[in-house]
Amino acid sequence: MPSAAPDPLCLCLDQGGHASRALVFDRRGVLQVSALREVEVREPRPDQVEQDPEELVASLQAVIAKAITSLGARAGQITCAGLATQRSSMVCWDRHTGEALSPVISWQDRRAHAWLDQLSVHTQTVHQRTGLMLSAHYGASKMRWCLDQLPAVAAARREGRLAMGPLASFLLFRLLEEKPLVADPANAARTLLWNLRTMDWDPWLLELFGVPVETLPRCVPTQHAFGTLRANEHRIPLTIASGDQSAALFGLGAPAPDTVYVNIGTGAFMQRPFSHPPDAPGLLSGEVYRDADRALYVLEGTVNGAGAALRWAEQEWEMKDVEAQLPAWLARDGDIPLFLNGIAGLGAPFWVADFASCLIGDGEPWQRACAVAESVVFLLLTNLEAMQKISPAPRRLLVTGGLAQLDGLCQRLADLSGLPVYRPAEHEATARGTAYLLAGFPENWPEEKPGVPFIPEPNPGLMRRYKDWRAEMMRALDKR
Repeated sequence: MPSAAPDPLCLCLDQGGHASRALVFDRRGVLQVSALREVEVREPRPDQVEQDPEELVASLQAVIAKAITSLGARAGQITCAGLATQRSSMVCWDRHTGEALSPVISWQDRRAHAWLDQLSVHTQTVHQRTGLMLSAHYGASKMRWCLDQLPAVAAARREGRLAMGPLASFLLFRLLEEKPLVADPANAARTLLWNLRTMDWDPWLLELFGVPVETLPRCVPTQHAFGTLRANEHRIPLTIASGDQSAALFGLGAPAPDTVYVNIGTGAFMQRPFSHPPDAPGLLSGEVYRDADRALYVLEGTVNGAGAALRWAEQEWEMKDVEAQLPAWLARDGDIPLFLNGIAGLGAPFWVADFASCLIGDGEPWQRACAVAESVVFLLLTNLEAMQKISPAPRRLLVTGGLAQLDGLCQRLADLSGLPVYRPAEHEATARGTAYLLAGFPENWPEEKPGVPFIPEPNPGLMRRYKDWRAEMMRALDKR
């Protein structure tokens, strides 16, 4: 009998805030090999968060090569590749040479929030067109800053050499043989320049922000023939590009409309899928996937300071290894103060770029760290309550991301929401979701190992702290 054809494999690239990863999955979602390289984050000034574009390119090239080498002879079975990146991060580059003309300005960066104040009269119109709030976290004000402040960017624009846009577009340009200048919906939507209904750059928004359309990538679907990735001696077609949170939505297969998906990492993001663009006050709506046959939208809440808030606590309060000690700390009994969390700007549903974080009460280091962790849960619940104003209560929450490994955080989320929380065993949701999209939405996408359920339990102390936290937040916002 002839031997069976070898199983095709998918190469998934995940460029995150602190690391670049290359992971290879089979068509059943089983991880075969992975490679990781950490990348540096710089904060040159208050409100500024940057990364080195060349370091990000080199890190991806390195993990691709390592993954291919790890596969050995099986590397020839890779039939397709996909890329998921940090949304809202942007970069400027030379469309002739590929040279970066700016740093990667991170999604966490808020350097232009004061400049944005002059546009506040247009907040509602911007939201109607983009599904976003008028926030310096998104790309448009970052692009405007580059045009105004970086001589190399201004010169390239005058000479017709300038390209700028989402980080994903730059990485596609640099990694693929064809040097495409394109943007997928999930990343284009995070620029404040992309119209959610026309699915293209919006002329009114371009004029509002002063961004020339000729510098921007062409808008294409999530599934697209982006180009060819050279990996060692292999040439692999890259056919999926998306954002990290958008891809994570597909980690366990097709998203369920009765489930809210929570990804907790540097920030925390809460998404509920819809078949049409949803709209709720203070929340975001966006398109997370589009091809010739289907489109999927989400209602989204954002918490800017999750892991970033824990790192802030380490620096501000001179604490060490907070994340490593939190499992034991969250399990302790004792009073916990309240933390009003505006790290990296207060996100949904409040939207205050320069909100001053503060601790109400005091305690030992473990108590303060728990207060920061609980603030993430409180902000998530605030977003969940806003979601439920326009849709029925979900059946469950599904949590992924690095901080989702904290049992105490997941149990608090279950207790406070009154909903069961499920944490998959495979926490690389972004890469696994990318693999699902590459595999073409297979009906059978089983979990290799069962995850961990968290069942709601009575927790009067937590409920009391949440009520007090809400009152303190309203008091702080009213004083502004």
